[in-house]
Amino acid sequence: MSRTTFIDLKTNELSVYAGQNGKMERVLTTPVGERLSFSADGIPADAEPVLSLPLALLDARIIELPFSDINKIRELLPFELDGLVLGGSEGIVFDARLMGESNGKSRVLVAYIRKEILKDILWRLKASGLDPRIITSVELVHIVKSASGEKGLADSLIAPPLLSEEERLAAAARETKDPTFNFRRGEFVYTADTEKAKKSLKATAFLAALLLAVIIADAGLMIAFAKRDIRSMKDELRRSYQALFPEEKKIANELYQLKAHIKELKDKQLSFVGSSPLQLLLDLSKTNRPGVVLSEITAERDLILLKGEGPSVDDAQRLKTDLDTVLTGVSLSETKPSGQGKILFTIIAKGRKQ
Repeated sequence: MSRTTFIDLKTNELSVYAGQNGKMERVLTTPVGERLSFSADGIPADAEPVLSLPLALLDARIIELPFSDINKIRELLPFELDGLVLGGSEGIVFDARLMGESNGKSRVLVAYIRKEILKDILWRLKASGLDPRIITSVELVHIVKSASGEKGLADSLIAPPLLSEEERLAAAARETKDPTFNFRRGEFVYTADTEKAKKSLKATAFLAALLLAVIIADAGLMIAFAKRDIRSMKDELRRSYQALFPEEKKIANELYQLKAHIKELKDKQLSFVGSSPLQLLLDLSKTNRPGVVLSEITAERDLILLKGEGPSVDDAQRLKTDLDTVLTGVSLSETKPSGQGKILFTIIAKGRKQ
């Protein structure tokens, strides 16, 4: 837990208490001159000290209001104080505390200090790097918590009791945790926390922007490398294509044109391997008929043409029947006399059976 500094400003001296976990001790005392002039030199540096004002700098009023919401009370008090404070509410800084209820109305204790006085005190502290996060008054708080009744409160405000060192220390410890009054309002509101948050947000935004810039730069480099690799691959593909097909001069799309050549080669391959001449001859040997002679055999991809001579048409028909077992689409397309007591025939088939 961070160390807490409590600055107790009195009419004749300024005491500084410091401590942790609610335990505080005096670390500095310095005299206060006329018009509350003091030196803040020697006060322990603390980013968020607490300041207590002397009761002599404060004025107080007890006002009755028909509601008890302290936030609403603070909003409407300037209008009430305009008729009670010399110069109106514009020249003061105030805070309020509910003191009780009577006849359906809330009794509110309003304490205030002149703005020029508070501004001078804060200026002296700020010159030494001190910016109190809370401005209260241990003397006023002691009166509020110990006075009995409205008359006792009024008497104590007129003739405040003297507080011992122990009482001031105890009040300082309580006010540091939960202030009864806090005069850091309006134009004097404490902004260090907001400034810290702004700085933190700015730092976070800067880091986020820097990270985004790094990510964008990295993505840009990756895209540039990818484009370079693609160009390299395209160049390599063009060189390979030109090596394979040196006769082509017009190259618009290497990949498309290469696919076209591959399809052409596949078609040629099928035309060469569509039928096996040796297998066809082997099949024909199994269908040998006495007296039948094949004089011409033509084997293409989708066409087998057999021409021959036989004793009769019946012999040619029986050969066709035998070929049905090994070929597909077999038909006897032509028969005619040969002039030597025999006939010439032509048999057509589509291919071998698999």
